[in-house]
Amino acid sequence: MRYLIAVIDTGTNTAGPNEMHDIDAFNDGLRDRGYWLMAAGIEAPNRSVVIDNRDGADEKSDGPLHRTTEFMSGFWIIDVPDHTTALQVAADGSRACNRKVEVRPFIER
Repeated sequence: MRYLIAVIDTGTNTAGPNEMHDIDAFNDGLRDRGYWLMAAGIEAPNRSVVIDNRDGADEKSDGPLHRTTEFMSGFWIIDVPDHTTALQVAADGSRACNRKVEVRPFIER
């Protein structure tokens, strides 16, 4: 089962050296267990562009869809055997990065 684990923060690239060490160790553990698919940090919402091309509207607006003080600053995509494992991995990821995380399953068809 594939899951997105979104890292929630109020800034981007905010991890200190100790947190980066813990994140790297967490990532290595994901790889060792075969859970790793990918991970990345992403830029702040003020760097985003919302595009709406429904019915050829060709509308673009700078900035996020929703304004908020907390936002997704990075993510992991994992492949684990079950939901319980996904929640445990997410808890370990939250501890490693010292941030809140949101866990969402992919729609599997």
